[in-house]
Amino acid sequence: MNRLKEKWGIKSNFQLVIILIVFAITGSISALISSPIIDFIFGESDINGIVKFILQLFIIMPIYQVLLLFFGYIFFQFNFFFKFVKKFLKLFGLGFLFRD
Repeated sequence: MNRLKEKWGIKSNFQLVIILIVFAITGSISALISSPIIDFIFGESDINGIVKFILQLFIIMPIYQVLLLFFGYIFFQFNFFFKFVKKFLKLFGLGFLFRD
């Protein structure tokens, strides 16, 4: 846990627990809502399982980022998650959206 705290620049165990809770809530909710969104967009059609999985990944990514910021704000960890989302978007070549 100490290496994770050092890597993320976290001072207290309480803050680490809150951040892990936010990750858990965000992951669960984004996974929960991705399938109904796919069904809404494509209807009840027979989509191949692999194609549906890939579509869910592409739909989950932006939803996950927004939910991270939302729950980070609710749990008073917005600055941490804003840096996290910014780093993730830079990884996918969308760093131009943010000025350093």
